[in-house]
Amino acid sequence: MRLESKAAIQIQKAVEEVFEGIVNPDKMTKYFISESSGRLQTGKDVIWKFPEFDEKFPITEIKIENNREISFVWDPETVVKITLEKLSDNSTLVKVNENGKEFNEDNLKWALENSAGWANFLACMKAYLEYGIQLRKGAFDFMRKT
Repeated sequence: MRLESKAAIQIQKAVEEVFEGIVNPDKMTKYFISESSGRLQTGKDVIWKFPEFDEKFPITEIKIENNREISFVWDPETVVKITLEKLSDNSTLVKVNENGKEFNEDNLKWALENSAGWANFLACMKAYLEYGIQLRKGAFDFMRKT
């Protein structure tokens, strides 16, 4: 049995704008990461940095289907897949699925934490893309090692 982490949200923006909000580091650094070595593109690896962690995270095996799907690996045991669905009111349904870990106690904790993390990613993206609000700014300062 494999564990998976899932989250979904509807964003009141066109699918093209939501897609750009995910693949473009200038936008993603406004709501999710603090640094990126580049745009998400098929076959290209990038490095992400988060404001609350000292580590840098390599993002590999990137596959892009414009305005439909983004997938990548940042944990060698899992694949993240973000799908975009254009809805009849021109809004976008965004679904995140990360799966691949074997079922055990440690990985069950991972699945719960990552589901919350992806829900936070989606809420922060919605706030930024719809209203220009940066919910993540200062939200996780308590996690930084001092």
